[in-house]
Amino acid sequence: MADIIKVADSSEMTLETVRDSLIRQEDTIIFSLIERAKYPINVGAYDKTKTAIPECSDSLVEFIVKETEATHAKCGRYENPEEHPFFPDGLPTSLVPAFNYPKILHPVAGSINVNSTIWEVYFTQLLPLITVPGDDGNYASTAVSDLACLQALSRRIHYGKFVAEVKFKDAPQEYESPIRSQDRDALMKLLRVKKRVAKKTMLFGQEVSLGDNYDEKKLKIDPAVVSRLYEEWVMPLTKLVEVEYLLRRLD
Repeated sequence: MADIIKVADSSEMTLETVRDSLIRQEDTIIFSLIERAKYPINVGAYDKTKTAIPECSDSLVEFIVKETEATHAKCGRYENPEEHPFFPDGLPTSLVPAFNYPKILHPVAGSINVNSTIWEVYFTQLLPLITVPGDDGNYASTAVSDLACLQALSRRIHYGKFVAEVKFKDAPQEYESPIRSQDRDALMKLLRVKKRVAKKTMLFGQEVSLGDNYDEKKLKIDPAVVSRLYEEWVMPLTKLVEVEYLLRRLD
């Protein structure tokens, strides 16, 4: 968690440091997708009738995500403004001393959470693109891989709050008018990588053996899929987070 926020105060966060963080998060997303692609789609992990956990009506992936988030909440994970739970209702309070995170964002940032949309997009649209049909029975490992993907995507998309804050601080006079008039379209135009993430996926996703030529390297995940992920989902959802944050920045 401390890897991403390295600054002591908001005056030290710049577009350059934000950009560096976003690039590092691209790596995490790509590697997590590669790990998930090792398993077939394994629909049993999402079937509520196959969980076989006493007094549990959730699917296995829901159970693992909820239990993991409850444990992490006790350790203070969601005190970090970069972290957002997928199941925030009823989470236990932190049992560890509070860490004094830098006060970078406006207090309204805590009310912006698009994880329900990320969850829907991941399971209904992205997962079928990165996995092959089939069922190998590795439901627990599959669900853990799903959780890693979800957390990486959530962190990247919600980092849009930091992007919006830095852009606002750089040119507040440009943003104040559309914020006061609640003009979403104008804000979206103001906020206006695909190729970079595709190239990274090709590099990270190679399966290399001695004597391989470049053309013979087998890719573990299609770079075009990751490029599409950014173009159709990550970037639009990040912009949504940025706009929602800016609309309330002057509250």
